[in-house]
Amino acid sequence: MLTRRRYTKEFKTEAKGLVLKQKIPVAQVASDLGIGKSTLDKWVRDERLRLADPNALSETELEELSRLRKENRILKMERDLLKKRQFTLPRTHRQVPIRERQF
Repeated sequence: MLTRRRYTKEFKTEAKGLVLKQKIPVAQVASDLGIGKSTLDKWVRDERLRLADPNALSETELEELSRLRKENRILKMERDLLKKRQFTLPRTHRQVPIRERQF
């Protein structure tokens, strides 16, 4: 089974810089750094797109957007679970205010 490696932002920036600024071929940089050619090619492609569109989100903004979407998805699931739970409670606990309950 393949495991995904996490690369630091600095590592990615350096690798992209070697290809884009120093004009070293992707295959050579990937081989020298010990990463997959397709991985580096994707980083370079994404960087070129980002440079072409100045309004594009930065990598940090994309990470934050991803984190916020995940958090939003979890909160919606929790909300839906609480809504379902509300309808399984006995009627006396659900709609009658505490002051009016008869014990």
